[in-house]
Amino acid sequence: MKIASIETFRGAIPLHTPFKTALRTVTIAETLIVKVTCDDGTVGWGEAPPTHVITGDSLSGIEYAINSIFKPLLVGESLYRREALFEKIEARMVHSTSAKAAIDIALHDCIAKLAKMPLYQFLGGDHERLETDYTVSVNRAEEMAADARRYVNDGFHVLKIKVGKDEIAEDVKRIQAIRKEIGTDVLIRLDANQGWKAKEAVRAIRQMEDLGLDIELIEQPVKAHDFDGLKYVTDHTDTPIMADESVFSPIDARRILEMRAADMINIKLMKAGGIHQAMKIAKLAHIYGIECMVGSMIETKIGITAAAHFAASQPNITRYDFDAPLMLTGDLATGGIVYKGSNIELGNEPGLGVKSVNTSFLEG
Repeated sequence: MKIASIETFRGAIPLHTPFKTALRTVTIAETLIVKVTCDDGTVGWGEAPPTHVITGDSLSGIEYAINSIFKPLLVGESLYRREALFEKIEARMVHSTSAKAAIDIALHDCIAKLAKMPLYQFLGGDHERLETDYTVSVNRAEEMAADARRYVNDGFHVLKIKVGKDEIAEDVKRIQAIRKEIGTDVLIRLDANQGWKAKEAVRAIRQMEDLGLDIELIEQPVKAHDFDGLKYVTDHTDTPIMADESVFSPIDARRILEMRAADMINIKLMKAGGIHQAMKIAKLAHIYGIECMVGSMIETKIGITAAAHFAASQPNITRYDFDAPLMLTGDLATGGIVYKGSNIELGNEPGLGVKSVNTSFLEG
């Protein structure tokens, strides 16, 4: 089976509520959809949202990389040589991880369909169902507490709380208000999105530990490049620390693991450049006995479906952050994963199970 054509489509879906972190505020989910068609008629779908403050990728840059760099490279190539194919994608262009991810996802969709298997089974098939957390955007403490209550009432048992935007005292106040509102039965994890310095992160985490706020983990407390600072926080706190923006590649992961700079790693396909590279990170972490989360950017159900299939395939991926499609005012894809409250079902369709794309959200 050979690649016959590659097409791209711009899409945009408004969020029903602004998504706010220490790095940005998002009101519209922009994305680039990729359609790969094979010579036997098999179709694979991929996606890449622009996330300038994390990956550095713009919508136009993703579009250019796919149409001008990867399309000439891939059309006419056989999917039976998939290892060489994915390595060629990685070698052809530095960075541009979002564009690589979109192509990688679409190709994996085709390959799993060729194998007549759901993608998660093709990749390893560790488990069939996942439970996602739901993200509480950074706002005033009272507003965040009210949001947390609403999500718990909607059936979510794990909340991911955004912090790191203001002073440490304000972040502590936010978590206190949320914990008071929702009680102790709900799991809370924090994401500082690089918003703290190492010593102030230690001070904040110790304070939350002393207050008994019962935080499951804290994600990326310091700047992405500050590996030594990340290790300092990990070494000087009891709460598990997760690396996110610090880990794009398997090389980044190896450095974090060798340094023991974090207790866990958050793998995102848009950072890693797709499933092929993400799998290397997961396997490497497994060797070190490290558990992983799989997270996402503000993506539609195509990208999240791919991330969920990857996450379900590996035993050391134990946490899931797949709430982005629930934040959107519309559904771009028909098929794919199915949400039942906080639970996600992958289904038994070959590949990603995406049947079609809603063209009302596409610009062409």
